Amino acid sequence: MPKELLLQVSPEIAANESLLKDHLSRQIKVSTTEIQHVSILKRSIDARQKAIKINLKVLIYLKGEPFQETKIELPKYKDVSNAQEVIVVGAGPAGLFAALQLVELGLKPIVLERGKDVRGRRRDLKAINREHIVNEDSNYCFGEGGAGTYSDGKLYTRSKKRGDVTRILELLVAFGASEDILVEAHPHIGTNKLPKIIEDIREKIIEFGGQVLFETRVSDILVKNNEVEGIVTQNGDKIHANKLILATGHSARDIFELLDKKKILIEAKPFALGVRAEHSQELIDSIQYSCDYRGEHLPPAPYSIVKQVNGRGMYSFCMCPGGVIAPCATSPGEVVTNGWSPSKRDQSTANSGIVVELKLEDFKPFAKFGALAGMEFQKSIEQKAWHLAGQTQKVPAQRMIDFTQSKVSSDIPKTSYVPGTTSVEMGQVFPGFLTQIMRQGFQDFGKSMRGYLTNEAILHAPESRTSSPVRIPRDPITYEHLQIKGLYPCGEGAGYAGGIISAAIDGEKCALMIAESLK
Repeated sequence: MPKELLLQVSPEIAANESLLKDHLSRQIKVSTTEIQHVSILKRSIDARQKAIKINLKVLIYLKGEPFQETKIELPKYKDVSNAQEVIVVGAGPAGLFAALQLVELGLKPIVLERGKDVRGRRRDLKAINREHIVNEDSNYCFGEGGAGTYSDGKLYTRSKKRGDVTRILELLVAFGASEDILVEAHPHIGTNKLPKIIEDIREKIIEFGGQVLFETRVSDILVKNNEVEGIVTQNGDKIHANKLILATGHSARDIFELLDKKKILIEAKPFALGVRAEHSQELIDSIQYSCDYRGEHLPPAPYSIVKQVNGRGMYSFCMCPGGVIAPCATSPGEVVTNGWSPSKRDQSTANSGIVVELKLEDFKPFAKFGALAGMEFQKSIEQKAWHLAGQTQKVPAQRMIDFTQSKVSSDIPKTSYVPGTTSVEMGQVFPGFLTQIMRQGFQDFGKSMRGYLTNEAILHAPESRTSSPVRIPRDPITYEHLQIKGLYPCGEGAGYAGGIISAAIDGEKCALMIAESLK
């Protein structure tokens, strides 16, 4: 039987197959020639001590023990060309994995995506970065793959109760992702590699009879006697089906407004909001690894930090080592930031959302908007930031210590945010209570991470699309909307996921519930 072993080794040993085999041979007291193969099952970094260690979980096969390389393969999909149709609105991770699951279950998905395919999106991303032009249907949030395609590609979820994480990771590997994502404690694909994987998922859906329609925005949902009958597109075309998965993402404000107008039950949901902070990656490495130079065997260091300030959580969100800050507005007249990293995380800067948890009571000034109060709160900050920064895609920016001291920065160095920045006192962007919490919070961060609080760090505002400001309520068992039969709210936009993995899992669950309802 192969031997499973937990061990700690230096980064050099972990990165070198020969050195690792030598180390294991001493551990289990056999010659290296007796070791046929070593499978790494899990890998993580322990940087708590000055001497950094790599935690490994390995499976050791000795000579004579049966070993065979396993290739992860896709499920056996069925031809669903003539099967019952299910409309899937949104081609983000929730929608795409719902569609794949529907095909596997013998149902025909019709995927409607308001944006363009991954290749077509690139021109619009260039336009927002270089020309400050926002395409409301094709941007960092809307288009094939959703916000995840051109974000960081993080593949971990804090909640292990959501579902089968391994299944989603294995599907991604089968579609071309590195098998490393099955091993790493915090797996990551990278925005440069995700587009090809997303394209291959789409092609698989089409190959087996599903449909994927781009530049097809839903303008109405057809409902009769509280039952879904189909949708209407922006061109007035109707598509009929009595099962609809609504997986539009957290920025589809027009869908929230449509549901509210049709008196389809939705509710305001708390979310978090703040800024995106950028440091040099070298500084973050020195803080996290307690060294002047991290060396060739350690990856660019991430960080995660949480503080309680005045009864509110303030924390890092979507931290991007070796990454850049991107413009993520979805309408003209607003600015929004987010971050992403390429697969190698080889940029010179590190950035992270630093956000404060909001409460429903914070939305009281927008109470007249009912369930959309949180969305209007969010929108008001994005629009104010746009005005303050010069009414382009430049964002308000401030040096970190200057912010804690309510001092306008005399200059802002060039950052990774391509559209540019405008020096602004951030207290003008946010409500007073939020500004006060962040000023105190950054000082607290500096006490926990020596060197983090520095005027070399630049804050960009706002980081406002952390999660949906709306929840679309559904039955916890059937996943069907509480009021409308055949409507399945799904993923981040509906308030039931927070990232690629959890959204994909939620998409699969909705597909499974539909199949169950049709038995």
